Amino acid sequence: MSFETGTNFIDYVRIFCKSGDGGNGSMHLHRAKYVPKGGPDGGDGGRGGHIILRGNRQMWTLIHLKYKKHIKAEDGGAGSGQLKHGKQGQDIILQVPLGTVARDGETGEMLFEVLEDGEEKILCRGGRGGLGNNYFKSATNQTPRFAQPGEPGVEGWFVLELKVLADVGLVGFPNAGKSTLLSVVSAAKPKIADYAFTTLEPQLGIVNYYDDRSFVMADIPGIIEGAHEGRGLGLRFLRHIERNAMLLFMIPADSQDIAGEYRILQKELKLYNPELLDKQRVLAITKCDLLDEELRKEIKRHLPRKVRTVFICSLTGEGIPELKDVLWETLNAEI
Repeated sequence: MSFETGTNFIDYVRIFCKSGDGGNGSMHLHRAKYVPKGGPDGGDGGRGGHIILRGNRQMWTLIHLKYKKHIKAEDGGAGSGQLKHGKQGQDIILQVPLGTVARDGETGEMLFEVLEDGEEKILCRGGRGGLGNNYFKSATNQTPRFAQPGEPGVEGWFVLELKVLADVGLVGFPNAGKSTLLSVVSAAKPKIADYAFTTLEPQLGIVNYYDDRSFVMADIPGIIEGAHEGRGLGLRFLRHIERNAMLLFMIPADSQDIAGEYRILQKELKLYNPELLDKQRVLAITKCDLLDEELRKEIKRHLPRKVRTVFICSLTGEGIPELKDVLWETLNAEI
């Protein structure tokens, strides 16, 4: 289910989790040398351990959970006499990258997402500890001879999915030049070759701008027509686009129909999630070293009017400084 091509990028894991059972409350009566008929003094049981997801900005993958299929938290301890409460079961904290979504493994229902560093969300809540018999003492029942059992923990299958967080997401068909651009503007070293689907997992790079400013760019694997229906690995690719602040559409200059490709890319995003089209967009025409001035003018006549367009060539560096400027301005524009 996950993108695995000999790398360590894992964006999908399915795990079985069980939180701890609550400890039983104690049914105990106080006994001492000179107190033959003492009252109830049974303590409460301890809470079972939670299973918690904690956001960690230093993590970029779920690989550490790939082989950890069964996770069980500690049970709470039983209460005892002298009003002693049972020990609380130890929580299990699973560190996850920012952008991790938790789903019910059976229904697919989204439970929550982790977006902030240090943010904690309970995936499986531990069972509550049972109440000891001291709790049930009343005017009409001075010596209750019963206590409450602890609640069982929660168990089941859960799915964790990672949506890559980045400022700029690169959107285009396979072989549009996305990996080449990322390798030129950042220190990322994506695999680059002249055939479709070279990129089979998202690549992240930090793009340095002026005065120590920077932004994060993500090379999302190429979309194909029908991706919103799951063609290729479409649904897995499109998920990562949701977490980008803005989108950079990339279409090569040697395309047979640049405007048509742009419309198809828009359509795939809209059919997957209409909200994606609310994001800021910039269009880059790549491989512009193939164009003379006359061809450029002809292409400009057919480009979408409401989207800012930049002509670039990653190999020669043409248009790259202008593209950085446009991306920075768009990212920091007041919407």
